[in-house]
Amino acid sequence: MTAREALARWLDHLANERRASPRTLEAYGFAGRRYIGFLEQHSGEAVSLTALTELTAGDVRAWLAHLRQGDRPLSPRSLSQALSAIRGFHRFLDRRLDAPNPALALVRGPRVKPGAPRPVSEDQAFGMIAEPALDPDREAWEIARDQAVLTLLYGCGLRISEALSLKRSDAPMPESLRITGKGGKTRLVPVLPAVREAIDIYVAEAPFALGPDEPLFRAKRGGALSPRHVQATVQLLRGRLGLPASATPHALRHSFATHLLGAGADLRSIQELLGHASLSTTQRYTEVNAAALLSAYSKAHPHA
Repeated sequence: MTAREALARWLDHLANERRASPRTLEAYGFAGRRYIGFLEQHSGEAVSLTALTELTAGDVRAWLAHLRQGDRPLSPRSLSQALSAIRGFHRFLDRRLDAPNPALALVRGPRVKPGAPRPVSEDQAFGMIAEPALDPDREAWEIARDQAVLTLLYGCGLRISEALSLKRSDAPMPESLRITGKGGKTRLVPVLPAVREAIDIYVAEAPFALGPDEPLFRAKRGGALSPRHVQATVQLLRGRLGLPASATPHALRHSFATHLLGAGADLRSIQELLGHASLSTTQRYTEVNAAALLSAYSKAHPHA
């Protein structure tokens, strides 16, 4: 089997077994063809499946250097994404085609500095939560549901998956909620009265009789509400409000942390509330706060 045939098998696996999106398939296919093309040019001949198992860490580093120094050099983030795709390709070769290559474990990707969070302002957050009520074509319970979800994201700093994992037995909301986040890590999150009120209104309006272990938030036909619905709702709302594309559901979580920090909360407390494993992740919010401070200074100071 040639390397290109193995690549076709991997992409077929991603499409039919992993149900990868067309965009993911396009990106992985491009990275794989570019990788194999470099190896063919490097060796001067077609690359076989056996040759892929014999590649050294130096060969892979040479490919990364080629991407970094070519006619259209890739950024560290793009290099990291390309390497991630190739790691996935080699995992497939190992597990499905019995063609392992342990040398990949010796290759480290470039250091990628995470971008600063992009929160919305307090007024924008309140506007996003209030806006669903202005839609005359929605049923009252759907409006209450969307407002309850958005209030949870902003008022408790939850991820979409965490908000949608709540069960019917979680309502009425207690004063503090135990949330299971990434990596199975649990944390206690205080629940503000405004959040409890939004949940109570939704539960009172919802037309479905739910068992205690069933998902709390329901779609129009009665199934569990999907993250995609929340994302589409926020996309619609930001269009109405004239907000930037960065105003996503996750931006409400960023806003929760940034606004707490601006009000004087300490980083350790915010780390616990967000469920971050590392304080360095939480420290990114200080960059946002400092940027807002400098922006206000530059607008207000007479010599700015």
